[in-house]
Amino acid sequence: MIKLNIQNETSRLRAVVLGTAESNGPIPKVEDCYDPKSVEHILAGTYPSEVDMIKEMDAVAKVFNKYGIQVFRPEIIKDCNQIFARDIAFVIDDMLIEANILPHREEEVQAIDSIWNQVAEDKRVILPKECHVEGGDVMPWNDYIFIGTYSGDDYSELITARTNTDAVIAIQELFPNKTVKSFELKKSNTNPKENALHLDCCFNPLGKGKAIIHKNGFLIEKEYEWLVDFFGKENVFEINKDEMYQMFSNVFSISEDVVISEQNFTRLNTWLRDQGFTVEEVPYAEIGKQEGLLRCTTMPLIRDKI
Repeated sequence: MIKLNIQNETSRLRAVVLGTAESNGPIPKVEDCYDPKSVEHILAGTYPSEVDMIKEMDAVAKVFNKYGIQVFRPEIIKDCNQIFARDIAFVIDDMLIEANILPHREEEVQAIDSIWNQVAEDKRVILPKECHVEGGDVMPWNDYIFIGTYSGDDYSELITARTNTDAVIAIQELFPNKTVKSFELKKSNTNPKENALHLDCCFNPLGKGKAIIHKNGFLIEKEYEWLVDFFGKENVFEINKDEMYQMFSNVFSISEDVVISEQNFTRLNTWLRDQGFTVEEVPYAEIGKQEGLLRCTTMPLIRDKI
């Protein structure tokens, strides 16, 4: 059995689910896409190839191996995009919560049944159907749980709106001793530079009390300001609109002082090293064409207890 433990985003990682690009399927039709960045690359003829994405994910697997981290992979489903393991489930403390994701993606959830079945039954949660949530919007942070959401009247019209108010309330009820802090995110079905698909597309807490943030990803400025005040302005790395588009905030922490980052994020990687982090650089630009990066493709199961 797997004894889960995820209290935050940065304690030393011991076990993780890494998505897979194998048997990823043909280039999707525009009308079948879930995000505007994928549409942009399909129309431009630059949508990533399966071969390139497999190479990129293998590079991340090698980093995990270097640090002795146990890596689980989903069962491969023919012609199915299973890259973004973060979307399908998430762990808070010792509970594995199955995400209620877009209806067309339910196969992806079934592909981690072998992991689900290794978790004690009383530690597995399936939220009610009306609770829409994806793991990219959920960030355990010690006594807090940060959640990205969207509560606009046009929620049902936005395929980029993935986590609703019902889910925020349900998670607060599951963890009454934690403070759930939700953040309204900007959404766009057509413009990837105006769309924060998940909270981790515009914000990511790091070790050493640091954080990455993009102001324009938040609908309500006071909520952005709350995060800046929480971490301290001197500890926050502000990214611009183009850097959000490139997914600068979607790095992944192995520990308090080790971060996996994309090799082309020169400004960020320099800052991280200046703050005393070890930066493990990997090629991930092809994965990034689908509006997800390192945090999106990983689902931590076990980190050291704080």
